[in-house]
Amino acid sequence: MSTSIQIVEVGARDGLQNEPDIVSTSDKLALLNRLIDAGAKRLEIASFVHPGRVPQMADAEAVIAGMPDLPGVSYIGLCLNKRGVLRAIASRDGGKRGVDEAGCVMVASDTFGQKNQGQTMVEGLRENAEMLRLAKAEGLVAQVTISAAFGCPFEGHVPAQTVVDIAKQLAESGPAEIALADTIGVGVPAQVSDLFGRVRAVLPPEIRLRAHFHNTRNTGIANAWAAYQAGVEVLDSSLGGLGGCPFAPKATGNIATEDLVFLLDRSNVASGLDLEKLIAVNHWFGEIMGRPLPSMVGKAGGFKAAA
Repeated sequence: MSTSIQIVEVGARDGLQNEPDIVSTSDKLALLNRLIDAGAKRLEIASFVHPGRVPQMADAEAVIAGMPDLPGVSYIGLCLNKRGVLRAIASRDGGKRGVDEAGCVMVASDTFGQKNQGQTMVEGLRENAEMLRLAKAEGLVAQVTISAAFGCPFEGHVPAQTVVDIAKQLAESGPAEIALADTIGVGVPAQVSDLFGRVRAVLPPEIRLRAHFHNTRNTGIANAWAAYQAGVEVLDSSLGGLGGCPFAPKATGNIATEDLVFLLDRSNVASGLDLEKLIAVNHWFGEIMGRPLPSMVGKAGGFKAAA
């Protein structure tokens, strides 16, 4: 296993998309800048969705335009369809920085896919192939997440072979990275190890594997460790453990960035993120949200072992 792992901070997108109270553009930008100061190098900063469906993301272009042009930091825009990819491309018009990555989404069940983005699996595969190719042709890093890979909120069990077959077909379009997402937080470590092992076996080595876990049933951090042990190179997390999907019932927050970094730090796995700064951002953003954030480390603090 590697002694380091990359973290994608998704708090400003997945963390906020299900929040009923709209967070101002200025507060989102302040959050993102504080996360960058804490060491975040890849950040999911917006979702290109219809504002009527996800009102929290109505200011996507304004957030993107307000981000600093920093070398070594990558900005991701979530894209559910070709319109989303076109908006990601347009964010770079006129020489603007815009987003660096198009984060495409493929759902591993027909029912959730239709509710989430109006696509069956067959339609989703066709759409994602076009999205990935379009994003690459326009100079964006193209990556894709297989959502509901560990279970569907409507259909229940998702066969592992379904996910493997989807990954194989997506790989034909040459994404830089494929993520498996436990959108509703039903996965357990044994399932994580098995599924990532199966997917890794059918993918070209140049395609990175990423993991996205929700902590709905308190298995998220254990799943993240299992993914790391299975050779996953990138983990998603959200400041404070915020998050949820508007179209997946009971899909509560992502694993908390602070909790994940605490685990990694104490396990001698480098993430490049500063835990004390993250805890400070947690407390500041809790004031913005008007409540303590779910993260356990955010509440308890870090730990300094005696010399």
